[in-house]
Formats: sequence, C-alpha cells, structure tokens
Amino acid sequence: MSILAKIFTWWNGATIGTSLWSSRFGEHVGTDSFGNKYYRSAKLKTTQGYERRWVIYSGPNDASNVPAEWFGWLHHNVEGLPESHLPPPRIWEVDFTPNATGTGHAYRPQGALERGGQRARATGDYEAWSPDA
Repeated sequence: MSILAKIFTWWNGATIGTSLWSSRFGEHVGTDSFGNKYYRSAKLKTTQGYERRWVIYSGPNDASNVPAEWFGWLHHNVEGLPESHLPPPRIWEVDFTPNATGTGHAYRPQGALERGGQRARATGDYEAWSPDA
C-alpha cells in the first residue's frame, strides 16, 4: 500500500496516525487467527470509566472480521483476555467465516440480477393482484 493511502484512507487498514497513537498509548494484548491486533490503554478511559480497547485489522476495515470472543473483549463483556476465558470447542462448531456480503462469495438466490435475473414462474395457488378486481 502506498504511503499516501496510509495517510489519507482509513478503510484500507490503520492510518499512520492510528498506528502512531497505538504504539504510544496502547498495549498490544493479542492477535487473533486472522492477524487482527488488539490493544488496550489503562491510562486513557472512556466516558463510562472503562479502559479503551481497539483493534487494528490485518486487511480492510471490516468489523465482521472480528471473532466472537474478541468482540466480547472489545465491548467489555469479559475482563480477561479471550484465550483465558474460552471453553473448549465443541465437536459441532464450525470455524468462523467473515461476512461475505458484497463479495464474489455472497449468496445469490435464483432470480438475482447477478445470476441472470431469470426466475421460475409462480405456480400453484398464487394469483397476482390486480387493481380492477
């Protein structure tokens, strides 16, 4: 990524200002499986008196890339780090996948414009409404 993109765009990752602020005031507390880095600052408090917690994404800024355990930590639902409070994974649990909306992997039902826009005609007891009836 170019230096101008790092200075002026916030949607492609952390800006230079965010990186400098994080290195000066933040304490790196962990990294998730996607490479997102999590920080906290006990010195700087929120208006409710909590320590500040934030994430620097490894790719584009997309909140759906934060796993549930780190989401809970960011929103002060758990005090300790997620690794210390997680139960063992269940056999039926699947791996986390980020939100695919707006990507090529998004679900597109039959009749969607991206799939040609052709839908099967309605059959059975469906009857279209007519204002004359």
